[in-house]
Amino acid sequence: MKSYYLLITAILFLTGSTNSYSQTIKAMTYNIRYDNPGDGVHNWDHRKEHVVALLDFHEPDVLGIQEGLHHQVTYLDEALPHMKYVGIGRDDGHQKGEYTAIFYNSDRFELVMDSTFWLSPNPDRPSVGWDASMERICTYALLQERNPTNGTKRRFWVLNAHLDHRGPESRLQALKLIWETIEQLNKSVTLPVILMGDFNAEPQEDPITFISQQMNDSRSASIKPAYGPEGTFTGFVYKVSPKRRIDYIFTNVEFRVNKYAVIGDTYDNFYPSDHLPILVELAWK
Repeated sequence: MKSYYLLITAILFLTGSTNSYSQTIKAMTYNIRYDNPGDGVHNWDHRKEHVVALLDFHEPDVLGIQEGLHHQVTYLDEALPHMKYVGIGRDDGHQKGEYTAIFYNSDRFELVMDSTFWLSPNPDRPSVGWDASMERICTYALLQERNPTNGTKRRFWVLNAHLDHRGPESRLQALKLIWETIEQLNKSVTLPVILMGDFNAEPQEDPITFISQQMNDSRSASIKPAYGPEGTFTGFVYKVSPKRRIDYIFTNVEFRVNKYAVIGDTYDNFYPSDHLPILVELAWK
């Protein structure tokens, strides 16, 4: 734990000041479903081109994926040449296990720094936290504009997490740890923050109630009415409106949420994943 917070303290000096104008950022969170051989017609090999087509059409500037195995992450990396990514596998801190990778438009933004921590009492090493069923992680990145129109390269934080599907205590404690991390990252200079991911909890549950008290839920904060279904988990079931809302994008007050949408795109009566992606348009205040 100590070395983890030393890392955060060491990079705080990297955060510079920002000023405001109206340029927007499109941010998306998308659980792409891990490559499960038992998925049959929903196997990754059948879906991967459609996932890329969805991403290529909607063109997010920042994309957080969940459940991507290394070969899925590298496939997206090769298929989206204008984007770069950061992230590691949760099992060993290298390439084993699922990633919470963050992709970003490298034409617009450059990476200042990134890191990944485990959602456990031992965040600086592979570990299982509280009542979780397996290792869970959060990846974060500090991004900076490449060619700002006003000459000031503004920076912002992006955090992407996948919380446990079984352990309710681990979900609550994970979001408390994530919020503590955000506070540490913004200790010296308050920068805009995007927190996204599959939180495996619905809005009325304690983890979402907690983080909603600290940050803005982009769905309710959106200036324009939310577009698309409220639910985000489909389980690949087609023609049934999803009921469970378990995927989220939160922001701090440094961002204005212009638009919020749950993307229900399909191909041949199939969904590209068992989750629907969320796409938001953000603007610096």
